[in-house]
Amino acid sequence: MVFDIKKYSIHDGPGIRTTVFLKGCSLHCWWCHNPESRSVTGELILREERCIGCGECLEACPHHAIVVSEKGLITSRERCTACGTCVAVCPAEAREIIGREMTVDEVMNEIEKDVIFYDQSGGGATFSGGEPQMQPEFLGALLDACRKKEIHTVVDTTGYAATGTVLNIAERTDLFLYDLKHMDPEKHLLHTGVSNELILQNLRVLAGSGARVIVRIPLIPGVNDDDENISRTASFIFSLPGVNTVNLLPYHAAGREKSRRLGLFYRLPDQKAPSIDRTQEIAQSLSAQGLEVKIGG
Repeated sequence: MVFDIKKYSIHDGPGIRTTVFLKGCSLHCWWCHNPESRSVTGELILREERCIGCGECLEACPHHAIVVSEKGLITSRERCTACGTCVAVCPAEAREIIGREMTVDEVMNEIEKDVIFYDQSGGGATFSGGEPQMQPEFLGALLDACRKKEIHTVVDTTGYAATGTVLNIAERTDLFLYDLKHMDPEKHLLHTGVSNELILQNLRVLAGSGARVIVRIPLIPGVNDDDENISRTASFIFSLPGVNTVNLLPYHAAGREKSRRLGLFYRLPDQKAPSIDRTQEIAQSLSAQGLEVKIGG
């Protein structure tokens, strides 16, 4: 189940890349910028500003999930099954189903269109999400197909997967982009919905296996950008053999509007991005501990 394929990406690994976003994620990060990735099934997204009020969707919906109100047409998320009937009849393209089943061959056909850009830039294919390892067989088959074509591969992961799955994927990919969201287990659980125990364990195992890993730290002001957490994160990374590159990813609000269109509650409606000065300060702090730091992907 894929929800997007982005061409000419320059923030998801080295060079120019094609990033394939797989659906499904066990984490529910308060700042999630891809809320459409959480569910493993297709979802209806509404762009209400495009709606012209024609009523075609109202007539077409087989589940009576759309009703007329004083505010216009309202869609009941409880009744909606994301069947796509309303999407097919909407002349304004105000409705869309996010997520579709694709075969390995279909995905590879999209990836191979850009081989010339990979060759020129040292790029390749990146598999992201959500958590791509929630679809381990599909992900593994895609990585194998890329290897046969000599296409460089990256797996962008939360690290929240069975250790055996992570090691299996490690044998088939060239590089991991690995998120570290918080070192404190209770705060990690609060802000993501899961413990960080398995995530830290898997990162230790990956580093010990010799896998190539770049650690990514999302910077969320008031959540994980305090000096104590940054210091603990740096110490942990420094203890990992062969891991010394860190990407700092300043918070952005892309997930806020997406959540609204999906009918999801966004936990940080007033969250601001970290200041340039604070981001630079954190970068310098990590660099001072011997880590190679880059701001952005």
